Amino acid sequence: MKEPQLKKSVSGLTALTVLVGTVIGAGVFFKPAAVFTASGAPGVGLLAWLIAGIITIAGGLTVAEIGTIYSQTGGLMVYMEEVYGKFWGFLAGWAQMVVYFPANFAALAIIFAAQVISLFGLSSGLTVPIAIGTALFIALMNFMGTQYGGRIQTAATFLKLIPLLVIIVAGLLYPGGGSTQLLPFAAADRPFMTAISSALVATLFAYDGWINVGALAGEMKNPGKTLPRVIVGGLSIVMAVYLAINVAYLFVVDSAVLAATETPAAAVATQLFPGIGGKLITIGILISVFGAMNGYFLSGMRIPYVLAQRGMLPFSGWFGHVHAKTNIPMNGGIFILFVSVMMMLTGSFNQLTDLIVFVIWIFSTMTFLAVLLLRKRAPELNRPYKVPLYPFIPLVAMAGGVFILTSILLTQPLNALLGIVLTLSGVPFFLSGKKNKKISYISEDS
Repeated sequence: MKEPQLKKSVSGLTALTVLVGTVIGAGVFFKPAAVFTASGAPGVGLLAWLIAGIITIAGGLTVAEIGTIYSQTGGLMVYMEEVYGKFWGFLAGWAQMVVYFPANFAALAIIFAAQVISLFGLSSGLTVPIAIGTALFIALMNFMGTQYGGRIQTAATFLKLIPLLVIIVAGLLYPGGGSTQLLPFAAADRPFMTAISSALVATLFAYDGWINVGALAGEMKNPGKTLPRVIVGGLSIVMAVYLAINVAYLFVVDSAVLAATETPAAAVATQLFPGIGGKLITIGILISVFGAMNGYFLSGMRIPYVLAQRGMLPFSGWFGHVHAKTNIPMNGGIFILFVSVMMMLTGSFNQLTDLIVFVIWIFSTMTFLAVLLLRKRAPELNRPYKVPLYPFIPLVAMAGGVFILTSILLTQPLNALLGIVLTLSGVPFFLSGKKNKKISYISEDS
């Protein structure tokens, strides 16, 4: 009996909401504190949000080209494999499978649980049980079929935009607010380059997660047209929301207040809507984080499946199984869920997430470079979409990636080193599969 395969069941709307819903998670509510602390002034802080958005869109425009050439399920690991070989493809998939997706899913579940406890005044001892229960619910809904996970993602994404739009409109109309709140542009006691570089690191992390939509490309009905539109359109929406919400924040309170509070969005909402502002923003955070969790799980459970299809994992037959009725790589999802729950119980997910950020950006930057390499190595390849303003836009994307990697190396060298070690922990599995000749090839030329 032939093993069931993934079907072309991911619509453009589902892919768009996966991207927007994954990127706009908790960062839009909490990151302004870090950004305006680093910038020291409102003008530099807003400039950082704008530059980070431009760099991210440049990255999206670049990745869309390679994503339409290799539109198989798997995304980042497929790009690595096709351009740099099986070893790099495996490392990218391994890093995503064992840390990146589970740790992000776990961290968001804990944030969700903390907000539930805050909203209803529950005991903090319920944090982990609520987090695990939420993770189980999202997993079960996705196991029912792509359409169910897609519907959750679409609903959560549109619902999360409502409180954000309410704050944007109310903030921009706030009595006493205005453009004077956006000054001074820079702090007199802080060098501009130091301020902008530190703020950029914080803002670029808030844009993280968009490349994960590539993991769904193999299930898109027309990835050649859909993927570029989703990436560019989705990132444009994200940048517009980030800029507008931060301008609205500054119309209500000054940048010093935003920098001094751990919950800047709540501080603004309380000022706008006395009495209910805190609850309004808590509900917004719940919806936003729930949607981000669903987006990470929807994309993440495809990674073990793709690795298993290439014979790169122990028990590849189990990991590579697709459920006959739902056409979902359920076993991959079970693994992601299991590792996430272990992280919730041990509380190690925050450190693991910090470790893997450096590694993920190595692979992202290598993907930007891959577009340049493929233009030279294989100009005859069918390219349903070509990045505009080539090679300027790919170079902008690479510059952003190199900036992040350099910043992490300078500020968190131990985390960078440990992230690399953790990623390399998968090498024995790769060598074992190669020795036993179990590793299959996407194409004979890769």
